[in-house]
Amino acid sequence: MFQLDQAELDFGIYRIMNAKREEIVRFLENDLLPQVRQAFEAYEAENRGAIEAELAEAIEKAKELGADPESLPRVKELRTKLAQAVDVTALENDVYSHLYNFFRRYYSEGDFISQRRYKEGVYAIPYEGEEVKLYWANHDQYYIKTSEYLRNYTFMLSSGRRVHFKLVEANTEKDNNRPANGNERRFILSEEQPLAEEGGELVIRFEYRPDPEKRKQADLNTAAVDRILNQTTGFDHWRQELASPRPTEKNPNRTLLEKHLTDYTARNTFDYFIHKDLGGFLRRELDFYIKNEVMHVDDIESETAPRVEQYLSKIKAIRGIAHKLIDFLAQIENFQKKLWLKKKFVVETQCCITLDRIFAIEDEKTRDWLVDQIIKNEAQREEWVRLFAIDDIKGDLATPGYSTPLKPEFLKAYPTLVVDTRHFDEAFKLRLLAAIPDIDEETDGLLIRSENFQALNLLQERYKGQVECIYIDPPYNTGTDEFIYKDEYQTSSWLSSLRDRIMLAQSLLAENGIFFSSIDDNEESRLHTLLEDLFGAANVLPTVVIRRRKSQPNLRKGVAPVHDYLKIACSDYAAMARLSYVPEEFGVGAFSNPDNDPRGPWTTGPCSNRGGSRYKIVTPAGVEHDDEWRFTEETYKRLVEEQRIYFPDSGRGKPRYKIYLAEKKEQGVVASTWWDDVGDTQSSHRLLEELFGERAFENPKAVELLRRVVDVSTSANDVDHILDFFAGSGTTAHAVINLNREDGGRRKFILVEMGDYFDTVLVPRLKKVIFTPEWKDGKPKRMPTKEEVERSPRILKILRLESYEDTLNNLELRRTQVQQSLLDEHPAFREDYMLRYMLDVESRGSASLLNIDRFEDPFGYKLDIATGTAGETKPTVVDLVETFNYLIGLRVKTIDHIGGVRVVTGLNPQGERVLILWRKTKELDNDGLDAWFRKQGYNTKDQEYDVIYVNGDNNLENLRKPDQTWKVRLIEEEFRRLMFDVQDV
Repeated sequence: MFQLDQAELDFGIYRIMNAKREEIVRFLENDLLPQVRQAFEAYEAENRGAIEAELAEAIEKAKELGADPESLPRVKELRTKLAQAVDVTALENDVYSHLYNFFRRYYSEGDFISQRRYKEGVYAIPYEGEEVKLYWANHDQYYIKTSEYLRNYTFMLSSGRRVHFKLVEANTEKDNNRPANGNERRFILSEEQPLAEEGGELVIRFEYRPDPEKRKQADLNTAAVDRILNQTTGFDHWRQELASPRPTEKNPNRTLLEKHLTDYTARNTFDYFIHKDLGGFLRRELDFYIKNEVMHVDDIESETAPRVEQYLSKIKAIRGIAHKLIDFLAQIENFQKKLWLKKKFVVETQCCITLDRIFAIEDEKTRDWLVDQIIKNEAQREEWVRLFAIDDIKGDLATPGYSTPLKPEFLKAYPTLVVDTRHFDEAFKLRLLAAIPDIDEETDGLLIRSENFQALNLLQERYKGQVECIYIDPPYNTGTDEFIYKDEYQTSSWLSSLRDRIMLAQSLLAENGIFFSSIDDNEESRLHTLLEDLFGAANVLPTVVIRRRKSQPNLRKGVAPVHDYLKIACSDYAAMARLSYVPEEFGVGAFSNPDNDPRGPWTTGPCSNRGGSRYKIVTPAGVEHDDEWRFTEETYKRLVEEQRIYFPDSGRGKPRYKIYLAEKKEQGVVASTWWDDVGDTQSSHRLLEELFGERAFENPKAVELLRRVVDVSTSANDVDHILDFFAGSGTTAHAVINLNREDGGRRKFILVEMGDYFDTVLVPRLKKVIFTPEWKDGKPKRMPTKEEVERSPRILKILRLESYEDTLNNLELRRTQVQQSLLDEHPAFREDYMLRYMLDVESRGSASLLNIDRFEDPFGYKLDIATGTAGETKPTVVDLVETFNYLIGLRVKTIDHIGGVRVVTGLNPQGERVLILWRKTKELDNDGLDAWFRKQGYNTKDQEYDVIYVNGDNNLENLRKPDQTWKVRLIEEEFRRLMFDVQDV
């Protein structure tokens, strides 16, 4: 039923269980299921089978004596006893049947579906008295969908030997969103050493690249199978099993090798669910099942006492075994959930910085060294030629031609050329960062390549309550877009995915922040209901309709859709006023100033709100009002202090919220819910064609639309943050850059995207826009003005995060000899261990979870990460320093490398001054660290910190002077706590 024998189920729960498959199956069959028979041991003496045998013997003997068997007292006695006997085998089978019927309701083809079966064909949903209930099939599950994952693939032969398909790097297109027609990438058997035997296992190597002969994947598979089975030499001992038949109706000659190769090259995306409380759900469902489908009161009333006892024993057996199976399944599901929710490692950190910022470095020696390294770097120069056409730039300072070396004068003449640290070594990056006096302040954009749930999870401590504008353009779930969901749970998957991500993003939204989402007719109504559920109905604004294209006849549909929608919501009613514009000629009369408020004329809006926060308010006249309010109690108290609350009826009436005319005039541009002046699909494509010289991305959003969104929800006078976690081609950041250049604002953007176009479109697009605002045919039309240079982003930080699949790939389950001995010696504990603790205990030390021992060299912590366009898994050094900064929510001030110690300074969310020290503990022991600490002067008054983090045991507390209050904390302890200190959403 649980399909533990299906090797092709290579995702989630199955990948975890496959590592322990043999032991798990043995435990279930040999240890757990026999307990069903043990539950009925008390009835063995009255076993129906034994009595039947004795009766048959008595009848046979009577016949031998020539007597009538039915007249004999012994036969009569045995028949009476038989009528009352227990059929233990039937009881066992009944228990097995109920267990199977119960669990099969929820498991189907590798998926768990949490649907309460009220009776056959009828389902029930949990209801707690809500007026309106938003519910869908998978509402209590995380929807797991990763990007197309070109994973390695392993299967086992009947002999127990393993075969691995492994992907090796191959040349692929650079900086294109998709290959040209006829040049799509395929899985092709590697020409160079396609087969190898490693440690008694067979490795078959493939490349993922365009095929010069433009063959289909099926034809390439046939060629690969033929070469492996018929042409390669030296692997005869593998061929017999690989060639064993696995026929299908359409392919009667299919071999085992072809079957697995077809599965491998199908390139399925991982697409499944993780339950948030599987144990609780199944236990509740089991009780429901037993009461409705096992326990029949009428049967109990008409039975004798022994029969009732047997009946209750059966129920007890069902509950006992089912609860153990539930514990086992819950262990695996909770372990999956732990892997999904744990904060992911930063596996790569790069910076893009403009040349003017490098030339502004005060240290002349450092500045000259950095410029010299840039001039010498051919990879950086090649990118500039490709993106900015610098070989075509004419003028006295420019020297056309790719072969001619650049000069410092050339670099100074083009201050917005972007230097990307990915082209340089670690020494360059460290020296560059050390020269920046306030890194976070100068970082204007954060780009994260990651599944968006994981990115939002990592950002929680750093950006909680700091984002003024969230805009997303999620998949519209049309069934024809590139983001396809499970057909049978398409809308349910979409809702589950979106709800969890919006909930995480909500915690990042500032108190006066605004949430926007584009959508079309397909899911508009469900998105609206979802936003009402998350933000409260009163905090969801009227829907804006956006014209996206000119009307076109569509005879098949009858009506041609030419619009999208923009859904708007906020966490607090006060934020709503930022978008509500009342033009002066329509409604100024509603504003007055009866209390001579220095902020000018005002009107009011209600503070009460059905479905809001309930608490008691006492007016200045002493009247109590207990109601549901638009604001939280904390926000209300702040508004009272700011004198933004008005009490009518001489201070006795319900409080109302002041809305000032001056603010309306300053803020308002949203005059209606019809926007037909914010660009369309055609203009969006034209813009990208101007930037790249080709149609680089399907269905980009219009920059004009995003400029309007950002403009109405942020201020040029503040450092406001804009978040887009479905970033696509990067239109949101493009709009922010344009708006900042127009009004001199210093808005910052955070973009999250998981698709390959992160590298091929999004990042190149922003580099181009930073260089200059105007382009044609992929080349710059003009250089930026002085004001545009000054208002351009200074630093873009680019992060790549460990994926959930990376976490699974790096998972190691290890049992020590001591642990095994304890399990062998204590069988009673073994069951408890297998059902509840095995995965957590044996995964300790896995690098993808957290191996504290490896912190002795924090700059060499590695994971196997799927990297590059071809998806080859490679050992990759994890950026523990950057990961830890986000775990503690650090606003980074400086990063330096001094005397073998990586030194990070900044402020934590509590406003405390933080110093973080990373070292290789074997190279700098505690005595050495003490000497280094004294030399740096960190225990002096002018360099005092509130909190100091250090990796490895240390003696720094002993250096603190009596009048100092700084605390020392171990990085390892904080890392473990914060990485796994997560809650369900």
